[in-house]
Amino acid sequence: MAGANGDNFFYSHDGGWTWSHGKLTSTYGVWGDPCIVADTSGNFYYSHLSNTGGETGWLDRIVIQKSADGGVTWSDGSFTGLNEDKDQDKPWMAYDPAPSSPYKGNLYVAWTEFDRYGDPAPENRSRILCSVSNDGAETWNEPVVVSQYTGDCIDDDHTAQGAVPATGPNGEVYTAWSLNDTIWFDRSLDGGQTWLAQDIPISNQVGGWKFTVPGLFRCNGFPVTACDRNTGTIYVNWSDKRNGFDDTDIWLSKSTDGGNTWSSPVRVNNDPPGKHNFLSWMAVDQVTGHLYFVFYDRRDYDDLRTGVYLAYSTDGGESFANLRIHEEPFTPQPDRFFGDYTNIVAHDGHVHPIWERQVNGDASIWTGVSAFPLGLDDNGFFALQTKLESFPNPFSSNATIRFNLANAQELNLTIHDIVGRFTGAVFSKKYFQPGAHEVLVDNSLLRLPAGIYFLKLSNGQAAETCKIIVR
Repeated sequence: MAGANGDNFFYSHDGGWTWSHGKLTSTYGVWGDPCIVADTSGNFYYSHLSNTGGETGWLDRIVIQKSADGGVTWSDGSFTGLNEDKDQDKPWMAYDPAPSSPYKGNLYVAWTEFDRYGDPAPENRSRILCSVSNDGAETWNEPVVVSQYTGDCIDDDHTAQGAVPATGPNGEVYTAWSLNDTIWFDRSLDGGQTWLAQDIPISNQVGGWKFTVPGLFRCNGFPVTACDRNTGTIYVNWSDKRNGFDDTDIWLSKSTDGGNTWSSPVRVNNDPPGKHNFLSWMAVDQVTGHLYFVFYDRRDYDDLRTGVYLAYSTDGGESFANLRIHEEPFTPQPDRFFGDYTNIVAHDGHVHPIWERQVNGDASIWTGVSAFPLGLDDNGFFALQTKLESFPNPFSSNATIRFNLANAQELNLTIHDIVGRFTGAVFSKKYFQPGAHEVLVDNSLLRLPAGIYFLKLSNGQAAETCKIIVR
């Protein structure tokens, strides 16, 4: 599932290879700031801003719509946060799946409430709120105030913004946000009903959460909170300019004591100083404990061209590898809005980042598909560094598989269906010397029916895959 600004949504039923598109409608209106999460029963929940019309109907509540059929159709929606003439902004959700949690099945949404959005009057304040549903988004409790300190309503560094909730192994709820050049943290131990009286500072955020990146209409460094529900470690990821105005970097801090104390920030992007890396998102793989990050990156260019990188850590955020995942860079339009969020999800090595591109003023949403678990060696790097290709593709009778090896090794080449089930082997435990190789796939022997498949080249430690289509 993917959401886009406005009233667009996209869904895929083949692992992200192909996508269908629809328009979201609701009695309460559909505006922006989309967030989509899933529960363990396969339901999807889409939160967004409202637009019911009229002067008081814009941003007057947070709307949550539900899909029980894989994103094809959606409920009219429920809402939370309706509060006289106050404005509600930047919602994000979390679902509690933990078997040991007394609040298993709860949905949480956190956001910013403005007394009056954009009004500089000192009496107008902003704050972080949280609301809870324990019945699959049918109803929501009265929102509670999370943040101890209030900000202004200008929607700038001195405004409380960027709350992303996360759940822990025993029903804990965590969130962090930005205010006054600081990343703040709070927690609830009773299902979101009460929060700490004293917010905990994680780190300073040099330059604040709203900063300039050349060529962008606007940019932010909102924090993202995630929790490893096996170890209880809490991670918070953000971006800031502590290395200088012309250097935006991605950072990570972690806590192993429930958020009471935090590690010093560690730099996630590993390029030399002097480039811009921005608008990051983070996910924890709850099976492996690995951390994954997606962010925009200009390390490869000396102009406004922008790429997309994925970073990952296999040692709890102590060190990071960085991979370029975009095929071609793009140049954002400085007069066009560029979305506040990317996103990434990970499970058992299957990693799916999502991001926006702008080409000639046209915006589009993109994703990368990891069809099989990412194989890593003992140092956390890909052990099989090659590109697996099939020609022609699609094919009906024969295809040539090409790959290039840096080192001699024993390999397997297997075929799997769209959901990852083994359907056949081209070769097993075959030894290859370094260099370029071509292998014939003869479908008269394999007898694959027409459809989509994945080729998997593996060496026991790592795997590279490519999609093939038999017609």
